[in-house]
Amino acid sequence: MLTENRLKVAIAEGRLALGLLGSVPSPLVVEMMGYAGYDFVILDQEHVGVNPETLENMLRAAECSGLTALVRVPSSAPDVILRALDAGAQGVVVPRVRDRAEAEAIVRAARYHPQGGRGISGGRTTGFGRIPLVEYFERANREVMVVAMIEDREAVEAIDDIVSVPGLDMVLEGAIDLSQSYGVPARFDHPEVQDAIRRIADACRRHRVPFCAIPRMPGQAEAWSREGAAALLLGDDRGVAFRALKAHVSSVRDALSRAP
Repeated sequence: MLTENRLKVAIAEGRLALGLLGSVPSPLVVEMMGYAGYDFVILDQEHVGVNPETLENMLRAAECSGLTALVRVPSSAPDVILRALDAGAQGVVVPRVRDRAEAEAIVRAARYHPQGGRGISGGRTTGFGRIPLVEYFERANREVMVVAMIEDREAVEAIDDIVSVPGLDMVLEGAIDLSQSYGVPARFDHPEVQDAIRRIADACRRHRVPFCAIPRMPGQAEAWSREGAAALLLGDDRGVAFRALKAHVSSVRDALSRAP
């Protein structure tokens, strides 16, 4: 059942929210994130082959552990946005938003009248009828987040038009795809790419739209915190798990090698 969006509350109160990208299609991993203390997770449907039933169970795991769960949908198509929200997502992250028209379209797809035209359904989002539909529409329009990912040079050039769209709740930078768009694939630290991210953040600040950064270099998390970022996406669960596993087995091997 749709509840208060704790990520939106944190942003409104000026608290820096910390999240992870959820790339492991496992409700158990999502539940661990919540109890570990993350504020939000972005469950990935763009690059991960997660089936609808598993996604719904991942969203349940987020709910039970107090974690705000957004879904990165594979495209801006209204039907994929609809299915993610009807499964119980508290927001959608839409990749590769390039212009104002597309930003306006994703807001319409995620909102009910009068802000949009999202298809109407009951089910688990209403607590199977515990929330009357009219009340649910108002609550969903208030709680559900619409997040645009900026991943193309074209979008950077149109950034002021994009972030001025009413109903856009947050903007997330995508430095890796931006690097390809600027002709320097995988070089997220390239000056042109970093300048593009700065332009995105500056536009968000001008239009009072929350900005979510992805720290990739030492000191970036602290810098973005000082500069007023609303949220930080701290990598993905695969990377965190791999590094922890590697460190664990390496520490044991090192200890064994030093044993008499």
